Amino acid sequence: MTQRLRRHEKRASRRSRRRETIRALRAQGRYGPGLHEVLPALLAVTVVVCGIVAGLAVAYRALGTGALVGGLALIGVVAVAAVVHHRPLARRRLGFYTPEEIADLDVEGLALAVSRMLRRDGWRALARPDALGRPRVRARDRRGRRLEVAFRPVAEPLPDEEAPTRFGRTAGSGPHLRLVVHRGTFSGRDVQWARRQGGVQLIDGTRLRRWAHGTPLHRLTDVP
Repeated sequence: MTQRLRRHEKRASRRSRRRETIRALRAQGRYGPGLHEVLPALLAVTVVVCGIVAGLAVAYRALGTGALVGGLALIGVVAVAAVVHHRPLARRRLGFYTPEEIADLDVEGLALAVSRMLRRDGWRALARPDALGRPRVRARDRRGRRLEVAFRPVAEPLPDEEAPTRFGRTAGSGPHLRLVVHRGTFSGRDVQWARRQGGVQLIDGTRLRRWAHGTPLHRLTDVP
């Protein structure tokens, strides 16, 4: 009898300690919600999913495959839009950045952001420093065109401005297109420099923010 009482007291003590631990974690915001808190949301999601499936089934029977494909495409667009607007980390991985996020990036972070934005626009892109350790992004599209992106820090000359012969390589050895990305504003001398080089596109702060927001690259430059 005494042993049973002791076991009962131990179990009660463990339960009490567990409740205290859970209260402390919840007070610190480190413990997840209880079932009664998430159950309404789960039920709502279940009802919505069942409604979507039923609607697609009815549309397929009534209108055929076209309606089913159109409905699935619409769901995909809505899902992407929800991720873009409500989940910052997932949104950035998809290549969408706010102006504040772009402004807070260092040059290496900006190179990563540009590589993601290029992938969003259909390029296969890789952010990798050049032989001198400067951030670069190199990309290729479905047509085999190569693109190289350089980054201009504030108040520094354009990349390779002192040695323009680097841009004199043949079309077979170098990229077909080049971008210079700058979060500030390019001067008239910068624009003249780019024109002399040929095949160089300048992305200033305004264009960069539009690109980060979702405008495709070909609408911001002469890149077809």
